[in-house]
Amino acid sequence: MGRKAKTLTGDVIESFFGVYLLVSASTNPRYKGRTYIGFTVDPNRRIQQHNLGKEKGGAWRTSDKGPWDMVLIIHGFPNDISALRFEWAWQHPQRSRRLRNVTRKTRKESSFEYALRVVSQMLCVGPWCRLPLSIRWLLPDRARDFPGGNTPPMHMAICHGPVVSKKIASKEADDDLFEEFSSILCYICKSPCLKDNTMQCLLRDCNVETHAVCLAKHFLRDEPDQFVPVEGSCPKCFTSFLWGDLVRKKKGCYQQLGEDNNVCNISEYDFEMPDF
Repeated sequence: MGRKAKTLTGDVIESFFGVYLLVSASTNPRYKGRTYIGFTVDPNRRIQQHNLGKEKGGAWRTSDKGPWDMVLIIHGFPNDISALRFEWAWQHPQRSRRLRNVTRKTRKESSFEYALRVVSQMLCVGPWCRLPLSIRWLLPDRARDFPGGNTPPMHMAICHGPVVSKKIASKEADDDLFEEFSSILCYICKSPCLKDNTMQCLLRDCNVETHAVCLAKHFLRDEPDQFVPVEGSCPKCFTSFLWGDLVRKKKGCYQQLGEDNNVCNISEYDFEMPDF
């Protein structure tokens, strides 16, 4: 008889892409307090790999230098590419053209303090400041305020506690009702909606459908200089949503969301990321 699988607890998030910060808890003074920044789609599996060593999938830089604690993770990226770009900039702030104002680590700063200072500034500059990211302290006792007055944008959630990643389930049969050229008209422009370009309101009682471009323009009415929305209100029911939540629904997330459930504020949206 096989071993019983360990049940993971924590906030369940679909389509997970995260960039994490490890801190070494080694008893060896040479390694204690060292940090490592990495990307993952499964934080629970990844921390196990780091602590088991490179032979079990861990990184060369973390092998035999732990145990490691996954203290902080930034998640809500639209895909692995945007998360990997964030990871690279966090690892190499001096080489990122978007972080030219970030000064080098001082002697008084620990590696953890420096990494926190860097990411606090990253979240306040484009393109990241418009992503509906979540800042999650996986170890709540290590949580602290961001330094230098760099408060994250209001639309970014600050969470505490573990997280469990979940793959998106196959879309429900409702999608089969859509033909390539649907008979449904965009609520905003009144033109036919194509399946691939349709967005839906998250409220089941509304569920209005629009072209993605039409809804984006509707959300950006007061921000004509921007190209990607952060949040806005449904043109029919006037309920406010994060743009990322609407795109997550389009990707297949929230299929199990019941009528009485609140919409999760952890969001991701998909667009062509510029170079940085």
